[in-house]
Amino acid sequence: MNEVVLYDYWRSSASYRVRIALNMLEIGYKTVPINLLEGEQRSADYLALNPQGFVPTLVIDGRTLTQSLAIIEYLAELRPECGLMPPDIADRQRVRALAYAIAMDVHPICNTHVVAHVTTITGKADARDEWMKHFISDGLRKVEAMLGEFNGAFSFGDQPTMADLCLVPQVYNARRWGVDLSNFKRIVDIDGKCAKLPAFQTAHPDRAKP
Repeated sequence: MNEVVLYDYWRSSASYRVRIALNMLEIGYKTVPINLLEGEQRSADYLALNPQGFVPTLVIDGRTLTQSLAIIEYLAELRPECGLMPPDIADRQRVRALAYAIAMDVHPICNTHVVAHVTTITGKADARDEWMKHFISDGLRKVEAMLGEFNGAFSFGDQPTMADLCLVPQVYNARRWGVDLSNFKRIVDIDGKCAKLPAFQTAHPDRAKP
């Protein structure tokens, strides 16, 4: 097997998701840090690898993969026994719905380049914090309601799926920005269960920081 390489920023939610997935599948990998704050994602070399200039990028099986959820689904199909996606088609739709609610509805509008632009156009120094708290809290409120439809220890069932790989990094961001989580009891409970698992512990930004 060719060397697996993850182009990663330690605090990126999308990178965090993929680190958890690789750990769950016990796939060893080399990390190449891409410092988003210093603009390394806009270098010619990196754009040749990932034209969007986003992280993560995963090089595996001689292929260059981008977009965190597409990467996770590739890994899930590579190792279906890992349980990242359920075997039943209807259950997979439910897991995708939970994952997409975070990765496609909350995460994009709370991305660093979006928030930087908000601060610029408003001219308000505190616009960033207000923006983050509002949209993360609103998004998690909706996810909490969605989670109420399902039973199990985790977001869907009794083992982590792609939904949990999206939820945990978003909770990390919520705490980072001072979002009140007291009304999100199911989310906090799931996050606590994930925090006890080695795959999640090793992927945590505090462990991944260069």
